[in-house]
Amino acid sequence: MSPGGRPTFPPVEALKLKLDGSLAADTERVRAVRRARPDIWIGVDANQGYGGEHLDALAAMLADARIALLEQPVRRGSEHLLDGWRCPIPVAADESILDGVELETHHRRFNVVNIKLDKCGGLTEALRMAALARRLGLTVMVGNMGGSSLAMAPAFVIGQCSDIVDLDGAWFLADDPQGARLYADGMFAAPDGFWGA
Repeated sequence: MSPGGRPTFPPVEALKLKLDGSLAADTERVRAVRRARPDIWIGVDANQGYGGEHLDALAAMLADARIALLEQPVRRGSEHLLDGWRCPIPVAADESILDGVELETHHRRFNVVNIKLDKCGGLTEALRMAALARRLGLTVMVGNMGGSSLAMAPAFVIGQCSDIVDLDGAWFLADDPQGARLYADGMFAAPDGFWGA
């Protein structure tokens, strides 16, 4: 895969859109969002929804819509479909790279690695992955699964050395006691002393 370059991530006005693996429906969805918001950074997460036969059409559509990042286009275990694929935008691994061993195995197929502490085993491995990704020339992204603000706290450490921060897990929990303090106008910020520091 030819690197699509390092994604740019502005400090405000960014959106991540989930795709469902249907090229026609995803095209309609992406174009509608871009029409509504022509001014913002948009990344998409394909959630392992595509096979090799649709990758070129997907990439062309996303480039035409000025999408800045394509996350996890193929199913975990099907990373070979990306071998030799030339994508005009950066491609991020999520489910394809869970830990440092898989990062070493699959890094040439991606431009970005989304590090999730829930998947890699914790902060120690996440820090090791972030350092390794930098040495390998990859962009570092940090994400999280659905979880409380306290469960997300260690990921905030990785966020300090990441290019892309996608820590929205606590936002979706109605009963997180601290979630409302973390998010405002689409931005994430941890106040001083928030986690006892």
